[in-house]
Amino acid sequence: MSLDPVQQAVQDQFGRQSHKYAKGHILEDTADVTAMLNGLPPGGDALDVATGAGHTAYWLARAGWKVTACDVTPGMLDRVREGAAERGLTVETRECPAERLPFSDESFDIVTCRVAPHHFSSVPDFVKESARVLKHGGLLMVIDGTVPDDFPEAVEWLHQVEKLRDPSHNRLVSPGEWRRLFQASGLTVARCAVTYRKQPDLDWYFETAATSPENRTKVRALIASASDAVRQCYRLAEEDGKTIWWWPMVGVLGRKP
Repeated sequence: MSLDPVQQAVQDQFGRQSHKYAKGHILEDTADVTAMLNGLPPGGDALDVATGAGHTAYWLARAGWKVTACDVTPGMLDRVREGAAERGLTVETRECPAERLPFSDESFDIVTCRVAPHHFSSVPDFVKESARVLKHGGLLMVIDGTVPDDFPEAVEWLHQVEKLRDPSHNRLVSPGEWRRLFQASGLTVARCAVTYRKQPDLDWYFETAATSPENRTKVRALIASASDAVRQCYRLAEEDGKTIWWWPMVGVLGRKP
């Protein structure tokens, strides 16, 4: 499987850190998935793209879907198989990049992707591929960190922080751009909303990604020098001696007509 430089960086990073994303990670809390999909009748074929440790795939399997989980990182797929077995769930796995899905046209009733697109080398290609493999009437659900549509300073600040923290980070997509990407791929946007997820501790944030000491120092400097407007945007604060902030998360739900 040939990978571009961004995909290779993702495979290397998450291959090293895959165990950090399984038990105890904040993504185990799938309340955001429930808010997007609760009440949706199950019983079809589901694809979870860039599944990571499989938390969204487990949610789908529990809800009655026949689930395939794909990821570019073999170590992450190992975590998915281990987690599914521990939970008594059936989840098929497939190694592939999000921008090049090895599935036939109109194979799935729902495609999901959660807290991963900011690592993709081409978000437009991911959306096009997702639309291609969806059956007519099928749904694409995306949840990811996001940035404001009209605040360039905040966009650049968070991009610098994320890239220093994890070199496999590529680019966060704003809500307006997500809408345009869905529509350009022929999907009707049913929902596009921003919520906020509290990041519990800067040191936890570093440890999860194995951030180098040099880059940790640079991130702390960016936090110390952040403008009041950026601080307000991300709710940067000190709490019980820890640096905390609230990560804006966009949830997008689109349907293939």
